[in-house]
Amino acid sequence: MTPTAGPAQGNHRATYREVLAEPRFRLLFSTRAVSITADALRITTFSVLVYSSTGSALLSAVAFGTGFLPQLFGSLLLGSLADRLPPRALITGGYVVTCAAALLLALVRMPIAASLAVVALVSLATPVFHGASSRLVAQSLKGDAYVLGRSLNNIAGAGAQLFGLALGGAAVAALGPRRALAVSALLYLGCALAVRIRLPRLRPTECGGTPGGAVGERGAVRASLQGAGLLLRGRTVRRLMLAQWLPPAFVAGAEGLIVAYAGERHFAPGWYAVLMGCLPVGMLVGDLLVGRLLRPRGRERLVVPLTVLSGLPLIGFAAQPGVGVSSCLLLLAGFGYAYGLGLQRPFLDALPPEGRGQAFGLLGSGSMTLQGVGPVCLGSVAAGLGTGGAIAVAGGAVTLTAGWMLTWHRAGRAPSRTTIPASTTASS
Repeated sequence: MTPTAGPAQGNHRATYREVLAEPRFRLLFSTRAVSITADALRITTFSVLVYSSTGSALLSAVAFGTGFLPQLFGSLLLGSLADRLPPRALITGGYVVTCAAALLLALVRMPIAASLAVVALVSLATPVFHGASSRLVAQSLKGDAYVLGRSLNNIAGAGAQLFGLALGGAAVAALGPRRALAVSALLYLGCALAVRIRLPRLRPTECGGTPGGAVGERGAVRASLQGAGLLLRGRTVRRLMLAQWLPPAFVAGAEGLIVAYAGERHFAPGWYAVLMGCLPVGMLVGDLLVGRLLRPRGRERLVVPLTVLSGLPLIGFAAQPGVGVSSCLLLLAGFGYAYGLGLQRPFLDALPPEGRGQAFGLLGSGSMTLQGVGPVCLGSVAAGLGTGGAIAVAGGAVTLTAGWMLTWHRAGRAPSRTTIPASTTASS
């Protein structure tokens, strides 16, 4: 099924080599992978620092979530800046600000509330930096190359996150949490220098944005709220965003119960880590195979079947399977995550060129926020149904989402493009 396919997209299948041959993408891809490693290192190390200072598991969890939950508000209030400011300055500034925050946490002994406020403020601005980078990628890669670029980002992101978690554990053990935070600051600084030196200076109009220059706070907030409202009121964009938000949120909720499930089933120590690794492994394999072997229209036709595949295996947890079956079910669910590749071209085609940065920022921040809320909601369900039952509920919710996607327009219908009026994209 093709939820929304543009008529002029063609069916040319790009290759990863073609994508990596684009210098601008290669720079953004490599610095993004390093920054994701730094993010995982910073967030987990900060959580350890808070726990070692307070002994509170609740505050440690809050410290972990503070890096994600404020992003949606930042996207709604500041997202328009991603289309209105020069991308090199914006992306470089994002890495510099995050570097400064990590250094501040490493070097200054602040009250816990002040430390949480620093992390939250950086998170508010994160969608702006990421939106500018994603807009530049969309301008640099065309057609199927853009889809494979997103695939490469997914693969590298999963690998970098796992490496960052491992690096965080090793750095905390060898250096202590504060010095480990300083290591993350160095990684951010390296990304900032690479972008500042190697990315050409571009005006917003040269990469699909709108001229804005210096923007007052009230003008930026008003334009961001209006732009987000227009994007979400457009049926095509709203559907495609929800399709990329909901299944990952439900699966993240199920993933958050794996440790408890292993404990309830009395699996041998260490098996929970194997189970938790099955989902990302399945995701990596799915992205590689679907991205490399299928043509664009083939990927778009498989959006609904792959979405079903990401949810249906989780329903099997209602039967309380053992380690072997649970591992296979999670691998299959992870493979189904490749459904998102079939949504990339329709989503890009549905966006107004002058609002792409804000749309990408909203897409990422909304997904991150819902993936933070998912485990909380499924944890509440587990209190009544048990962890196996709650995981099965998550799988059923993903499957229902796939059924909703099946009701969309027939293949071949061109997407309606949201138009953002000049009053929301020009400086005010």
